[in-house]
Amino acid sequence: PLALGLYTVNAVYGDTITMPCRLEVPDGLMFGKWKYEMPNGSPVFIAFRSSTKKNVQYDDVPDYKDRLSLSENYTLSIKNARISDEKRFVCMLVTEDDVSEEPTIVKVFKQPSQPEILHQADFLETEKLQMLGECVARDSYPEGNVTWYKNGRVLQPMEEVVVINLQKVVDKSTGLFTMTSSLQYMPTKEDANAKFSCIVTYYGPSGQKTIETEPVVFNVHYPTEKVTIQVLPQRSTIKEGDNITLKCSGNGNPPPQEFLFYIPGESEGISSSDTYVMTDVRRNATGEYKCSLTDKSMMDSTTITVHYLDLQLTPSGEVTKQIGEALPVSCTVSSSRNATVFWIKDNTRMQTSPSFSSLQYQDAGNYICETTLQEVEGLKKRKTLKLTVEGKPQIKMTKKTNTNKMSKTIVCHVEGFPKPAVQWTVTGSGSIINKAKETKYVNGRFSSKIVIAPEENVTLTCIAENQLERTVTSLNVSAISIPEYDEPEDRSDDNSEKVNDQAKLIVGIVVGLLLAALVAGVVYWLYVKKSKTASKHVDKDLGNIEENKKLEENNHKSET
Repeated sequence: PLALGLYTVNAVYGDTITMPCRLEVPDGLMFGKWKYEMPNGSPVFIAFRSSTKKNVQYDDVPDYKDRLSLSENYTLSIKNARISDEKRFVCMLVTEDDVSEEPTIVKVFKQPSQPEILHQADFLETEKLQMLGECVARDSYPEGNVTWYKNGRVLQPMEEVVVINLQKVVDKSTGLFTMTSSLQYMPTKEDANAKFSCIVTYYGPSGQKTIETEPVVFNVHYPTEKVTIQVLPQRSTIKEGDNITLKCSGNGNPPPQEFLFYIPGESEGISSSDTYVMTDVRRNATGEYKCSLTDKSMMDSTTITVHYLDLQLTPSGEVTKQIGEALPVSCTVSSSRNATVFWIKDNTRMQTSPSFSSLQYQDAGNYICETTLQEVEGLKKRKTLKLTVEGKPQIKMTKKTNTNKMSKTIVCHVEGFPKPAVQWTVTGSGSIINKAKETKYVNGRFSSKIVIAPEENVTLTCIAENQLERTVTSLNVSAISIPEYDEPEDRSDDNSEKVNDQAKLIVGIVVGLLLAALVAGVVYWLYVKKSKTASKHVDKDLGNIEENKKLEENNHKSET
């Protein structure tokens, strides 16, 4: 490269400077020399080499002591380049007749150290011009330039908003520059996350270069412009018994730490931190809640609705009633929204609400009235009614001849609660029959049956007893030779007698027809007698023991 038409050598600070002698070696060369020129133009010789004796001599110049080296081709090298080496050096070749000279310009460059932002502000405040920091780049040559950036864009000076001051200081001992650029800045709220950096532009042997600092983000303080109140935890609905927290926040930085909370029913605000806790809230907590800064300059509000659900069951708990009695039942609900009510009996959901105008045994059980608010999670109420239906034992006896005509089945149909104990006896002997079989006790009803094959007419007694009463019913049973049939259970006693009389009459006619071929007269006599006997002992509700004995004597005489 040439500088002002002269050959220039660019060197890096601290490296070795190499300057070739750009002259052709003439014939008859005696020696070569190197010198540099002082600012006033006076020469200072620094190196000498003889062409004949091949010896090298270095002049006593303090700045170049032990730093010079002159080769056989008269190339001069200077170790550990310094800023002071920026001079005009001249190579001289001398013969007896002539002196040839060729100058070389030396330029020295030094890259600055990694720049850094020092004296950074702890925080920035909006609407206030303040020192953000200083960008420092040390030991540069030649001097460079410093540029500030925000979010990758150049910060241009602006009065009372962006003030930049650049200082360049040279170290007299080394000649190196230290550049310090201070930035005063008035931030806005939008600068909260802005990245500030500075770039140093400098020159090197190959041209212009740059080096950048690490970006810095500053904490920007700005006042609160809006207050917000929240209900925590965030859920769609609130029910009685919940714990809730009111949280008040401001959008300033730093955020405010103290607020005033306004509670329904309280005329003055309650001073608190940014939270206000309410535990086990009740329905009277429904209302508008507010919070504000302590100076009451800003305020926000929210409405809280505490949902509730009340259930009243009448009657409830354990209830004991008698069969046939009426029992009005009501399940009333009071709630903050429309509630769903349903009934469960013995773990089975009912289609309709229970209503008891005349209690039956099957009405007994465990009833649950349950209600829910479907829109409010977890809000459910239930109450129970344990209904017991009691009744004195009621007995109905039936009899029939089994299909094999070898035995008869006598059934004692019993109703009552608590479950009656059943005992069978034979009237006259009073003996207890222990071979009875019982059906399952369902809805206050069950049956006890025995199978007998009487050789003669007998009277069976069924005794049913519970805590309320002892009931006794007797039934006359004909000998096995006389068939008998079931009586419909839904008929009255009078109807039962008529049905049984008709049955006996039919049986008599059948027997008479079978014996008519042999002796019509005997068959007729037996038919009349048997029909009378059957009509007398059919009554199923014989309670009078004297009448039973007389009936047995008449039957015995007739048989005889």
